[in-house]
Amino acid sequence: MTASAARGDDSRSVRRITVDADGLTLSGLLSEPQHTPTRAVVVALHGGGLHSGYFDARSRPGLSLLTLGSSLGYTVLALDRPGYGLSATRLPLGQRLLDQAASVRAALQDFASRHATGAGILLLAHSFGGKVALGAAADLADESLLGLDLSGIGHVYESERPDPRDATRNGGWRRNWGPLRLYPPGTFRPGGVPAEPIPAQESADTASWPDRFHDLAPRVRVPVRLTFAEHESWWRHDPDTLTGLTGAFGAAPRVVVDRQPDAGHNMSLGWAARSYHLRALAFLEACLVSREINRPAAHPS
Repeated sequence: MTASAARGDDSRSVRRITVDADGLTLSGLLSEPQHTPTRAVVVALHGGGLHSGYFDARSRPGLSLLTLGSSLGYTVLALDRPGYGLSATRLPLGQRLLDQAASVRAALQDFASRHATGAGILLLAHSFGGKVALGAAADLADESLLGLDLSGIGHVYESERPDPRDATRNGGWRRNWGPLRLYPPGTFRPGGVPAEPIPAQESADTASWPDRFHDLAPRVRVPVRLTFAEHESWWRHDPDTLTGLTGAFGAAPRVVVDRQPDAGHNMSLGWAARSYHLRALAFLEACLVSREINRPAAHPS
């Protein structure tokens, strides 16, 4: 694994990194605490058609998950999922969902072998990245996973014919972004949105997600938090649907559903980003407390 020097336009010690995922090189962004050992690691997975820069919003200070997390003592690793970033050349069609999940698990193993992880790892993921995170969590056998924090992901599509590639037509803008006022000025300037093409194999998994969800969710054994933006339009999130969603996580010790006001689907790029990220890190704090109080008591010698 290699990490470059800090980017020339960035004085906040966010740097580029590569991670080995069982022979596949994944790129990403890394921010670590400057003066203290890391308390835990947040591994962030972006949604479809975006890249790791989704978690490092630059339109206003304070919106970046990477810098916020490291300022509070956490290491934050935002990965470019398979088919994005450096791996796009090797995987021009991307990977199917479960293959991505396996690649992420391998990347976590490599990262943990070379970096301190503190108390463990929180998987924080958005939209299609949430599907991958669920796949990774369902088959993660070790004790390093602290929790799962998902946003922009449900189990019942709002539309009967979802098409993640249609970002601007047929309601695509509304689904992906919501009202323009939710985003700081400059967000949509040329190069301002951290966008990349959606790989074809990823798109092919969209229609099968509801069935896949019901296979994966019962196998997750860590606390789960799901956040729905006020202007979320990809997924149904009415009370009855949410009852079915949370009920599927039968093995999770705790499932929390949160609402993020004044936010659209891509909330980590909007005005609400800091609020959402603080809530996510508060969930991580709760996971740390739960892990500590449920740790087997040491026997007196």
